Amino acid sequence: MRYLILADMHGNWHALSTVLEHAADQGYDAALILGDLVGYGASPNDVVGALRELPVPKHFVRGNHDKVAAGITDGRGFNPTALSAARWTRAELSSDNLEFVRELPEGPATIEPGLVICHGTPFDEDEYLLSAGHAEEIFEAQPGLWTFFGHTHLPSLFHRPGGHVEASLLDGAEQTLQVQAGADFLLNPGSVGQPRDRDPRAAYMVLDTETSQVHHFRVEYPIVEAQQEIRQAGLPDALADRLVLGI
Repeated sequence: MRYLILADMHGNWHALSTVLEHAADQGYDAALILGDLVGYGASPNDVVGALRELPVPKHFVRGNHDKVAAGITDGRGFNPTALSAARWTRAELSSDNLEFVRELPEGPATIEPGLVICHGTPFDEDEYLLSAGHAEEIFEAQPGLWTFFGHTHLPSLFHRPGGHVEASLLDGAEQTLQVQAGADFLLNPGSVGQPRDRDPRAAYMVLDTETSQVHHFRVEYPIVEAQQEIRQAGLPDALADRLVLGI
C-alpha cells in the first residue's frame, strides 16, 4: 500500500494543486490527511473540495484551525492574525464544505495495525511535538508504531533505535527514509500550504508499506499567485509575506 500523506494545507490551493500533480506521478493508493485543511490561505473551498474528491480512499483527522473555522472552538489562544483568518474562512466556506470541516474526526486514528495519524500528538490534537524528550513519552506510551503528525509545519523525524531517541529535520528536494516495521517512528511531512523551516517549497510524504520506506518531497509552487489571492481577499499581509520566506 502506498499512502499519500498531507498536513497543514491551510487554504493554499496553489500549493495543494502542485503537490497533488507531483504526487500523481509518484503513485498512491490512499491518502492520509493530518488536519488544518483551512486557515491562513485564501482558497479554503478549493482545498476542501479537492481533498474530498480525491479518487482514492481517504482518512482525515482535524486540526486546530479546522476547529476554529468550523466554530467548534472559539480560537482562544490564537494570535489576532490567525483568528481573523479563521473567521474569514468560516464566512467563506460553502455550507457543504463548512459541514465537512465541522465533522472532521478528532485524532488519533489507527489506519491499519502499526500505523497511526494525528494532528498534534496522539495525546492532544493541539499539542506541538518538537523535542526528543516529548517523543520519548509518546514512544513509551505507544511503542512499535509508525505515527504521522502535523501541526508544527516542520518536516521532521523522531526515531528510537536501541532505546535512544534521535531527532532530525528533513531537508532537500527528495529523501527516502527506511522505517522498520514494528519500530518506533514519529514522522511529520511538513506543511503543504505554509512551511516554517525557511524553505518555502510545499512538503509532503508517501509511505510505502511493502518496502517500509517513506519518501519525502519538496516541490515549488506559484507562491506569487497565492500571495495575490491572500491580499485580494483582504486577509492580513503577513500571511502573504511569510509564504516566500518559509516561516
